[in-house]
Amino acid sequence: MAVSKALGQLVIIGGAEDKQDDCVILREFVRRSGGTQAHLVIMTVATSLPREVGADYREIFERMGVEQVKILNTPEREEAEHPEAIATIAAATGVFFTGGDQARITEVLKNTALERKLHQRYKEGAVIAGTSAGAAMMPDMMILEGEGETNPRVEVVTMAQGMGFLPGVVIDQHFAERGRLGRLLSAIAQQPVVLGFGIDENTAIVVNGNELEVLGAGSVTVVDVADLSHDNLSETLRDEPLALCDVRMHILPTGYRFDLDTRRPLVSEGRPVGQTPIADPQPLHKRAIAS
Repeated sequence: MAVSKALGQLVIIGGAEDKQDDCVILREFVRRSGGTQAHLVIMTVATSLPREVGADYREIFERMGVEQVKILNTPEREEAEHPEAIATIAAATGVFFTGGDQARITEVLKNTALERKLHQRYKEGAVIAGTSAGAAMMPDMMILEGEGETNPRVEVVTMAQGMGFLPGVVIDQHFAERGRLGRLLSAIAQQPVVLGFGIDENTAIVVNGNELEVLGAGSVTVVDVADLSHDNLSETLRDEPLALCDVRMHILPTGYRFDLDTRRPLVSEGRPVGQTPIADPQPLHKRAIAS
């Protein structure tokens, strides 16, 4: 995939991140945005409770020592053209999109001066973060809605234009908790992309250039269909099961990294990052015979 040359970073959260205890993911967002010297903006466009949700996140960030925290609510498209809103983003080192409804984000912000300023700041080095709906909107084509806990079928997912901070992939959130593997596979099968990321709750991927790192309590499921040998997409009806052959999958917990260019988990000294070497490694079938 073509990786953005932006200097900024993305923190893409699967939802339900810890806000009470260690707050590992939110702390990492703050650190990467400048620590206590950060200028943070909380975007509440997705939520139906902007005042309450914005205040909650501001209290968390201020508790960490950040003095410059602003809440930017843009309930209508007209407000996404307002010079004051543009100036707020222009001064931000970190922008955090709350959860809610991802359709609201694109309906209000897409093709506005505020969206252009967000992309400009990302290219200049700002950190763009989002949780739940704020994660879903990160690709150029996002999952708008869909059925979980089901087998892949065309009908189980609806796609729409996203914000394009991480183009060329599909992202799903609340992944393990809501059984969304079938939904993610259905989305990937219908898009001209080869990579999908399913992010568990209280888990995030931090994207920096062509690398991403997993952070948090859960795992990230990476689905790669670059070597897909067969599918029945052109033959099946919308409510019929999809066939997808030779799909590659990686399950990456915290500390593991992934190269977006090579589409491979990054390894150190011939082993996955974060693991100790296995003494006298053997293929699984030989280990079974030996035991």
